Amino acid sequence: MADDKANAEAILSEVHKKISDAFDLFDHEFNKTVDVREIGTIIRSLGCFPSEVELHDVISEAEDEEPMGYIRFERFLPVMTRVLMERKFRPITEDLLLQAFEVLDQQNKGYLEAEELTKYMTLEGEPFTQEEMEEMLSAALDPEKNVIAYKDFVSMMVIDDAQ
Repeated sequence: MADDKANAEAILSEVHKKISDAFDLFDHEFNKTVDVREIGTIIRSLGCFPSEVELHDVISEAEDEEPMGYIRFERFLPVMTRVLMERKFRPITEDLLLQAFEVLDQQNKGYLEAEELTKYMTLEGEPFTQEEMEEMLSAALDPEKNVIAYKDFVSMMVIDDAQ
């Protein structure tokens, strides 16, 4: 039993250190606060990929009443600890991502045209902004053929979860 407790404390300590290290990168004034606009980046740097709605839920849970626009570490730590311990907002698997592209590729060509992907990504679900779309295309688009060979792109997008 003592080993289990020590192991749990070691895991919790490691999680707290990861959260603290990620938070500190954006604590430019070294006052244990960060701009609320940095929270999404901090969360993603910890291997979590929430939707915009989920991100806003985390922010509203961690944000102080006053002053608005900043998140204090002492409020962020317990919220993010729970997120990491529950393994929430995990990235989707390569197979699932590939299946999503295959659904969009109705002719089974193995690629999507830039205009086609832009239409899907900006008009469906949680739409991408123009900036997000440009960033995605800059990484995904084969400049010679002007298409997205999605099998190659998917393998670039997937994070190796060897944690």
